Amino acid sequence: MFDKLEDMLVRYEEIMNELNEPDVTNNQARFRKLMKDQSDLTPLVEAYTEYKKCKETVTDSLEMLEMESDEEMRELLKEELNDAKKRIEELENHLKILLLPKDPNDDKNVIVEIRAGAGGDEAALFAAELYRMYVHYAEGRRWKVETMEVDDTGIGGMKSVNFMVTGNGAYSVLKYESGVHRVQRVPETESGGRIHTSTASVAVMPEAEEVDVQIDEKDIRIDVMRASGNGGQCVNTTDSAVRLTHYPTGIVVYSQTEKSQLQNKAKAFALLRAKLYDIEQQKAHDAEAELRKSQIGTGDRSEKIRTYNFPQGRVTDHRINLTIYKLDKVMNGDIQEIIDACIAADQAAKLAKMNEN
Repeated sequence: MFDKLEDMLVRYEEIMNELNEPDVTNNQARFRKLMKDQSDLTPLVEAYTEYKKCKETVTDSLEMLEMESDEEMRELLKEELNDAKKRIEELENHLKILLLPKDPNDDKNVIVEIRAGAGGDEAALFAAELYRMYVHYAEGRRWKVETMEVDDTGIGGMKSVNFMVTGNGAYSVLKYESGVHRVQRVPETESGGRIHTSTASVAVMPEAEEVDVQIDEKDIRIDVMRASGNGGQCVNTTDSAVRLTHYPTGIVVYSQTEKSQLQNKAKAFALLRAKLYDIEQQKAHDAEAELRKSQIGTGDRSEKIRTYNFPQGRVTDHRINLTIYKLDKVMNGDIQEIIDACIAADQAAKLAKMNEN
């Protein structure tokens, strides 16, 4: 591990030297690459530099303890020694986490798809609430949210919704939200006060660039049509809505949120690319059976990951056995505590797997 860290320290110094060369700013592609590499290495370099300083402190304190006869000074040195040893242990664990293989998609933007499951209108209302929860969370992080496709019920619910979240490291955070979300509550239409259970599925897909997914034009049918709606000014009178049908997979995507046909077409292709890329990712994921065992949950889209219990005001994430009693805040986008716990559990599982090997 430490040989690798020394190599990274050398590489970091090389990058810093190159960034100080006047010619590098003239090559924008090279400059961006160096800045990205520097950003990726900085947490490692800072932690390793502190680790080395703590090691020096331990060595110096031990040497001084051998020579020091004053009891008060010896106590201070012992305290300094113990603090340094404790910090070294913390930094070693932190460095191991920083050295874990990084998901190549972590820096990407995401496309999130929410679909109402079992529960009829109540499931559609829950899907709409999940959508608002993620929008509030993203806005709190100053990420941009762009709705791509909506199939609403007309009474506040959503049968399905697709939206893009653009922000630094969006996939690294939101990928833990994939799976089946379950709600338990008494619907407003329930006169007997019985608790109903409804579900909605969430799929978080990394945004796919054209270089990630090649789409053959012969495999696509493009239909343009008039945007649908509930009437009024929002309904477009031109053929601006776009539907794409991908013959090999049977995937159909539809976009009507923009007034321009060109913009709707671009959104529809972005959504199709993400879905095709996600299929390839899932195939690779399924093939790596051992890797799946080292991650929280199974990674299966049909896995029930979380329950939102309204009568008890609690949210339970079943993958990590976490229960918190602040459902109102969670539904308003305060999900960082849950995500942090998922990340910590995932890292711990990967560290345990790495130590086995």
